[in-house]
Amino acid sequence: MPTIRGLFPLLAAAMLLCSGAASTQSKPVLRPNIVIFLVDDMGWQDCSVPFLKERTPLNDRYRTPAMERLAASGVKMTSAYTSPVCTPSRVSMITGMNVTRHHVVNWTSPFRDRNTDNPDRQLQPVTWNQNGLSPVAGVPGTIHATPLPWLLNRAGYYTIHVGKAHWGSSGTPGSSPLALGFQVNIAGQSTGHPQSYLGEDNYGNVQPKWSINAVSDMQEYHGSGTFLTEALTREALRALDAPIRNGQPFFLHLSHYAVHTPIMADRRYLQRYLDQGLDSTEAAYATLVEGMDKSLGDLLDFLRDRKVEDNTLIIFLSDNGGLSLAPPRGGKPFTHNLPLRAGKGSVYEGGIRDPVLIRWPGVTKPGTAIDVPVHVDDLFPTLLDAARITDARPLQTVDGQSLVPLLAGRRRDLGERTFYWHYPVKWIDNDGPGINFHSALRRGDWKLVVSLRTGKKELYNMRDDIREEKDLSAARPELVRELSTLLGRRLREMGSPMPRIRETGAVVSYPDEN
Repeated sequence: MPTIRGLFPLLAAAMLLCSGAASTQSKPVLRPNIVIFLVDDMGWQDCSVPFLKERTPLNDRYRTPAMERLAASGVKMTSAYTSPVCTPSRVSMITGMNVTRHHVVNWTSPFRDRNTDNPDRQLQPVTWNQNGLSPVAGVPGTIHATPLPWLLNRAGYYTIHVGKAHWGSSGTPGSSPLALGFQVNIAGQSTGHPQSYLGEDNYGNVQPKWSINAVSDMQEYHGSGTFLTEALTREALRALDAPIRNGQPFFLHLSHYAVHTPIMADRRYLQRYLDQGLDSTEAAYATLVEGMDKSLGDLLDFLRDRKVEDNTLIIFLSDNGGLSLAPPRGGKPFTHNLPLRAGKGSVYEGGIRDPVLIRWPGVTKPGTAIDVPVHVDDLFPTLLDAARITDARPLQTVDGQSLVPLLAGRRRDLGERTFYWHYPVKWIDNDGPGINFHSALRRGDWKLVVSLRTGKKELYNMRDDIREEKDLSAARPELVRELSTLLGRRLREMGSPMPRIRETGAVVSYPDEN
């Protein structure tokens, strides 16, 4: 069984000095239990829950009854956003900082001080916080911030991390969930995907084929037929026993490695998708989705059976849009998130629009949908608000906004907000749609997409054109200038990393310079 360890005492003391004195309460406050159910690389359309007003063929492909159950008892956030790839979203989620501010613009390597950007003939690699998040000051290549789990733990929450972490590179404090405020860490490490989902493979812990992506802490299941998603779920439920038994509020961060590559079939569900006529790769992918959903169902059942569901806030989300490269996906490239354009790695909607479900009994209205644009940056202030932590005083400036008034129906919107995406790096060898060296902005219904390589600008009305098919930049030049000014000003004010041209060493043009 995975071991349970406490927070590092010296780190906790240092963070306490930085963040202020411990919270004191004049009278007991009933705090909700909090569950973040995070899926890796799951697209907006990778489920049987329609986030559009109408169902689509992809909604009919996948079988996710637990997601349907959660949507029926909670709220669908139909215009929720993340970053195009994983680590930027994960850092934003537990710090409240936008990627333009924290500068963790790409996925972090498991090896310290290693830039994960692909080389490019035209543009130089940028300097960014390639070692990720750090709760300790002075670690090169990191953003120093106060993490959400540390604040929740300080306020009395029993904090549990299970599954993928990927907040920082090995050899830095941020690589360990224990250093970020979790009391329990099961299988969380610096890697971004598993070596194997199969218990028969010991989840990659097999010599001489061992790699750094082998999943740690799961020795109990080695040599078994237990799929990794199932094993992590069992361990998460086991870890919840202590706080429930002791009547202590808990924060569970259940962060599945699914549905990230390698695309491996969970054989419990494979035949039904082969019978649909899917190719072997897409059938295997669908089993990863259904296995993830089974985990959600097991969690919902557990909370109900242990009589804690009425005081548990659950947030379901993915860390970026669905993978749409083929290979490793089957079928035609960039069709896996339709009607959304493109997929993971892109600033188009397929890469950043997120399937978010939220259930908070007594607060959210069952079976409703909220189409107000929100961002992963908002989770940090939302959960502090939900936990009634009013004296957090984090080190960082928080870009997100609490969603509690929106969820509780006290407000119909959160005012006019501007959302920013910045991906000034090269993810894949060839530029795909909205992939590599792009920035974007959404304000109201309008979205601006800017190529940092070419300076090309595109303008879309997201209420009328979710497919991003009708570029209105030529018809609305004044609006393009206005949004370009906002985006350029933001990148400068935040000191956001910008690529340089190899031939001249000059920084590429900011959005408001062309």
